[in-house]
Amino acid sequence: MKFLVESGGAEGNAGPSYRNVLAKDAGLLQTPPGVDCLWDLFCASVEKYPSNPMLGRRPVVDGKAGDYAWMTYREVCDVVIKLAASMSKSGVRQGERVGIYGANCPEWIISMEACNALGVCCVPLYDTLGANAVEFITCHAELLIAFVEEKKIGELLKTCHATSKYLKTIVSFGAVTNDQKEEAKNHGLSIFSWEEFLVMGGDEPVDLPEKKKSDICTIMYTSGTTGDPKGVMISNESLLINLAGADSVVQSIGEAFNQDDVYLSYLPLAHVFDRMFEEVFISHGSRIGFWRGDVKLLVDDIAALRPTVFCAVPRVLDRIYSGLTTKISAGGILKKTLFNLGYKMKLDSMKKGIKHEKASPFFDKLIFSKVKERLGGKIRIIVSGGAPLAVAVEEFLRVVTCAHVVQGYGLTETCAGSFAAIPNEFSMVGTVGPPVPHMDVRLESVSEMGYDALASIPRGEVCVKGSVLFSGYYKREDLTREVLTDGWFHTGDVGEWQTNGALKIIDRKKNIFKLSQGEYVAVENLENIYGVLPEIDSIWVYGNSFESFLIAVINPNQQALENWAGQNGIAGSLAELCENAKTKEHFIAELAKAAKEKKLKGFEFIKAVHLDAVPFDMERNLITPTYKKKRPQMLQYYQGAIDALYKSSK
Repeated sequence: MKFLVESGGAEGNAGPSYRNVLAKDAGLLQTPPGVDCLWDLFCASVEKYPSNPMLGRRPVVDGKAGDYAWMTYREVCDVVIKLAASMSKSGVRQGERVGIYGANCPEWIISMEACNALGVCCVPLYDTLGANAVEFITCHAELLIAFVEEKKIGELLKTCHATSKYLKTIVSFGAVTNDQKEEAKNHGLSIFSWEEFLVMGGDEPVDLPEKKKSDICTIMYTSGTTGDPKGVMISNESLLINLAGADSVVQSIGEAFNQDDVYLSYLPLAHVFDRMFEEVFISHGSRIGFWRGDVKLLVDDIAALRPTVFCAVPRVLDRIYSGLTTKISAGGILKKTLFNLGYKMKLDSMKKGIKHEKASPFFDKLIFSKVKERLGGKIRIIVSGGAPLAVAVEEFLRVVTCAHVVQGYGLTETCAGSFAAIPNEFSMVGTVGPPVPHMDVRLESVSEMGYDALASIPRGEVCVKGSVLFSGYYKREDLTREVLTDGWFHTGDVGEWQTNGALKIIDRKKNIFKLSQGEYVAVENLENIYGVLPEIDSIWVYGNSFESFLIAVINPNQQALENWAGQNGIAGSLAELCENAKTKEHFIAELAKAAKEKKLKGFEFIKAVHLDAVPFDMERNLITPTYKKKRPQMLQYYQGAIDALYKSSK
């Protein structure tokens, strides 16, 4: 396998362990010399790039957003030191825990760096989780201070009947109202505006403690699809090694992160994926510009910021793909023909191994540069993570964006980046690539699902090992023991080694069920196949051991559905179209067509569908903040529709 080297033999039901070929002689990546913590990294950047713009936001005047306004690295550091002094004066000590609650903004990063300065453990509270999880995390982590976005203060105060046992101080990212001060006082809490808290530490220099690699830098609570959130403890060492891994991956494709890079901060900082990348750009003296928090304004923010690196989850890239393909379809016959010709020529060249920048310079200039302009015009690297990216979308983006497209894979427990596909290796489309050179990987057989790690095509649960791993679940040694065995972390994801050494994620260990005729169904694999259809925004496939066939709940793509309805003389609102029997017949036919193309077995066909005009959302507790489906909750919510589908289909 071209990009792997064996690092250990097969053991029991586990296949051989492998590492990236780049680690063959040099060994696995370690922390940079002389750097023991994230604070060291930030200080080095302040010293090296004091005048570089660091954090930017768009001021809004009379409802209109202006150009990005920036704070330099030195200016940010000065505020961080003031904040750290105030935290110290309020009684927070090294190793204790402080929460940050709100959407991405400069104050989020400044609060995070103040925690790094004091060796205080930063605990993000999910911007999208709601009061119950916020209450749970605040109590479970025993947070002393919470830095909070202005509009989230009310939500946090609602939890104070339980959280005030631990929480002593609330600091707003902005202002505080008199009513909020009164309510906080009633709970025995202190509450400050951002400016009030900054001056509380006075002008005396704060003594910053010595910090170690093994210190827990952050506890990130995974949203989880069932049960209470789990607190994933991540050390300075884990994060530092992961940053070295990100640099290594980019260097291996002939690129390098640098002080000229510009990064758009819009993915939640409460997730390790974005936290890791923001730390990467801080370490290089780059710019980080924050979005305005509205997905409808995201494209406008991209145009204003002109980022060079764009990180996204597949849901965002799917929207970009849908928007571009719709615009192409709506163009004139000449434009459409020219695009299709250029697309085919460039795709064929890339499949032959020609790098994207040399595959079709003529069509890049004539056609694809216009696509790049829609993404700001300067993007050179697009990173997808958090969930599998559909092959059709990845292939399309590789061709039309004139940028390196990297699909990665990792978990909070592996500190995000564990695998990364190599952009100019077209055979890696649909895979997550080889492991980053900071960990060992092996597959373990999952016999009940028919996956054999020792077969000629090895398939099994993905297990990883290395210093980059988390330090355990906070206060949950029992859960830690369930997933960590002899240093190997069991991800719960099922992978398949490709002949070139790339890994393909093909299933989820727990998302399997048996139909009444005894056939096992790997449901995530089917959702990935059916979910590519342009008519579908999202799909949940369901079956159980009392029924012999599968059904699905679908969020239809509004534009595709309305176009089809218009062509077929069917009128009505989106909700009415979803209830229309002919619409459902159309979806079942399209699903059957996809199943036949993919040569699915008969029991893997969808026999009935329920169409929901309202996208799966967190408000109804149907998905996690990273858009993973909460299957037990979905079953509960759609139980009536499911019962009706099975009853009417018999």
